[in-house]
Amino acid sequence: MLDTIPGKEELAAFVGDSLYDVWNRLCALVDETYDMDCLWGKGGKAWTYEYKYRRGGKTLCALYARENCVGFLVILGKAERLKFEADREHYTKEVQERYDEAQTYHDGKWMMFQPVDTSLFPDFIRLLGIKRRPNRK
Repeated sequence: MLDTIPGKEELAAFVGDSLYDVWNRLCALVDETYDMDCLWGKGGKAWTYEYKYRRGGKTLCALYARENCVGFLVILGKAERLKFEADREHYTKEVQERYDEAQTYHDGKWMMFQPVDTSLFPDFIRLLGIKRRPNRK
Protein backbone atom coordinates (compact mmCIF):
# COMPACT_ATOMS: atom_id res chain seq x y z
CA MET A 1 0.00 0.00 0.00
CA LEU A 2 0.96 3.62 -0.47
CA ASP A 3 1.87 5.75 2.53
CA THR A 4 0.30 8.90 1.10
CA ILE A 5 -2.09 9.19 -1.81
CA PRO A 6 -1.05 12.00 -4.17
CA GLY A 7 -3.35 15.00 -4.31
CA LYS A 8 -4.55 16.52 -7.57
CA GLU A 9 -1.93 19.28 -7.56
CA GLU A 10 0.86 16.85 -6.67
CA LEU A 11 -0.07 14.37 -9.40
CA ALA A 12 -0.54 17.14 -11.98
CA ALA A 13 2.88 18.59 -11.17
CA PHE A 14 4.42 15.11 -11.24
CA VAL A 15 3.15 13.92 -14.64
CA GLY A 16 2.52 17.34 -16.22
CA ASP A 17 -0.76 19.10 -16.95
CA SER A 18 -1.48 17.47 -20.33
CA LEU A 19 -0.85 13.93 -19.02
CA TYR A 20 -2.84 14.69 -15.88
CA ASP A 21 -5.74 15.56 -18.18
CA VAL A 22 -5.27 12.20 -19.98
CA TRP A 23 -5.18 10.44 -16.58
CA ASN A 24 -8.40 12.15 -15.45
CA ARG A 25 -10.23 11.47 -18.71
CA LEU A 26 -9.21 7.81 -18.61
CA CYS A 27 -10.33 7.46 -14.99
CA ALA A 28 -13.64 9.15 -15.85
CA LEU A 29 -14.17 6.77 -18.78
CA VAL A 30 -13.51 3.67 -16.66
CA ASP A 31 -15.61 5.08 -13.79
CA GLU A 32 -18.61 5.75 -16.05
CA THR A 33 -18.40 2.24 -17.53
CA TYR A 34 -17.52 0.16 -14.46
CA ASP A 35 -18.38 0.19 -10.77
CA MET A 36 -15.09 -0.94 -9.24
CA ASP A 37 -12.98 -0.59 -6.12
CA CYS A 38 -10.03 1.72 -6.68
CA LEU A 39 -6.78 1.16 -4.83
CA TRP A 40 -3.65 3.29 -4.72
CA GLY A 41 -0.33 1.50 -4.44
CA LYS A 42 3.36 1.80 -5.10
CA GLY A 43 4.24 1.49 -8.75
CA GLY A 44 7.05 -1.03 -8.36
CA LYS A 45 10.47 -0.52 -9.93
CA ALA A 46 9.32 1.26 -13.09
CA TRP A 47 6.57 3.53 -11.72
CA THR A 48 5.99 5.76 -8.69
CA TYR A 49 2.22 5.33 -8.31
CA GLU A 50 -0.30 2.62 -9.18
CA TYR A 51 -4.08 3.15 -9.30
CA LYS A 52 -5.79 -0.21 -9.67
CA TYR A 53 -9.41 -0.96 -10.60
CA ARG A 54 -10.52 -4.20 -8.88
CA ARG A 55 -13.69 -6.03 -8.04
CA GLY A 56 -14.21 -9.40 -6.41
CA GLY A 57 -10.48 -10.00 -6.13
CA LYS A 58 -9.92 -9.54 -9.87
CA THR A 59 -8.10 -6.61 -11.41
CA LEU A 60 -9.73 -4.94 -14.41
CA CYS A 61 -6.86 -2.58 -15.23
CA ALA A 62 -4.36 -0.26 -13.62
CA LEU A 63 -3.06 3.23 -14.24
CA TYR A 64 0.52 4.11 -13.42
CA ALA A 65 2.36 7.38 -12.97
CA ARG A 66 6.00 8.41 -12.95
CA GLU A 67 7.59 11.73 -13.71
CA ASN A 68 6.19 13.06 -17.00
CA CYS A 69 4.64 9.71 -17.90
CA VAL A 70 1.32 7.88 -17.49
CA GLY A 71 0.78 4.16 -18.03
CA PHE A 72 -2.31 2.04 -18.60
CA LEU A 73 -2.04 -1.72 -18.05
CA VAL A 74 -4.46 -4.42 -19.19
CA ILE A 75 -3.66 -8.10 -18.64
CA LEU A 76 -5.42 -10.55 -20.94
CA GLY A 77 -5.68 -14.17 -19.77
CA LYS A 78 -5.78 -17.13 -22.13
CA ALA A 79 -9.52 -17.00 -22.93
CA GLU A 80 -9.36 -13.20 -23.20
CA ARG A 81 -6.47 -13.43 -25.66
CA LEU A 82 -8.55 -15.71 -27.86
CA LYS A 83 -11.34 -13.11 -27.85
CA PHE A 84 -8.88 -10.36 -28.76
CA GLU A 85 -7.31 -12.41 -31.55
CA ALA A 86 -10.75 -13.18 -33.02
CA ASP A 87 -11.52 -9.44 -33.14
CA ARG A 88 -8.05 -7.92 -33.59
CA GLU A 89 -8.78 -6.28 -36.96
CA HIS A 90 -11.23 -3.96 -35.16
CA TYR A 91 -8.40 -2.47 -33.07
CA THR A 92 -5.97 0.24 -34.12
CA LYS A 93 -2.59 -0.78 -35.54
CA GLU A 94 -0.93 0.58 -32.39
CA VAL A 95 -2.98 -1.70 -30.12
CA GLN A 96 -2.38 -4.70 -32.39
CA GLU A 97 1.37 -4.05 -32.28
CA ARG A 98 1.33 -3.61 -28.51
CA TYR A 99 -0.49 -6.92 -28.19
CA ASP A 100 2.05 -8.67 -30.42
CA GLU A 101 5.00 -7.18 -28.49
CA ALA A 102 3.54 -7.72 -25.01
CA GLN A 103 5.25 -10.18 -22.69
CA THR A 104 3.18 -13.26 -21.86
CA TYR A 105 3.45 -14.47 -18.28
CA HIS A 106 1.75 -17.36 -16.46
CA ASP A 107 -1.22 -15.12 -15.64
CA GLY A 108 -1.64 -13.53 -19.05
CA LYS A 109 -0.37 -11.09 -21.65
CA TRP A 110 0.60 -7.78 -20.08
CA MET A 111 -0.28 -4.88 -22.38
CA MET A 112 1.21 -1.61 -21.12
CA PHE A 113 0.31 1.60 -22.91
CA GLN A 114 1.69 5.08 -22.33
CA PRO A 115 -1.12 7.29 -23.65
CA VAL A 116 -0.33 10.92 -24.44
CA ASP A 117 -3.87 11.73 -25.60
CA THR A 118 -7.33 10.14 -25.73
CA SER A 119 -7.02 8.61 -29.22
CA LEU A 120 -6.76 4.99 -27.98
CA PHE A 121 -9.54 5.26 -25.39
CA PRO A 122 -12.15 3.49 -27.57
CA ASP A 123 -9.74 0.55 -27.89
CA PHE A 124 -9.01 0.64 -24.16
CA ILE A 125 -12.73 0.31 -23.36
CA ARG A 126 -13.08 -2.50 -25.91
CA LEU A 127 -10.14 -4.33 -24.24
CA LEU A 128 -11.75 -3.89 -20.84
CA GLY A 129 -14.99 -5.25 -22.29
CA ILE A 130 -13.15 -8.48 -23.10
CA LYS A 131 -12.20 -8.78 -19.43
CA ARG A 132 -15.53 -7.81 -17.91
CA ARG A 133 -18.90 -6.63 -19.15
CA PRO A 134 -19.62 -3.02 -18.20
CA ASN A 135 -21.72 -2.81 -15.04
CA ARG A 136 -22.78 0.83 -15.34
CA LYS A 137 -25.04 2.40 -17.88
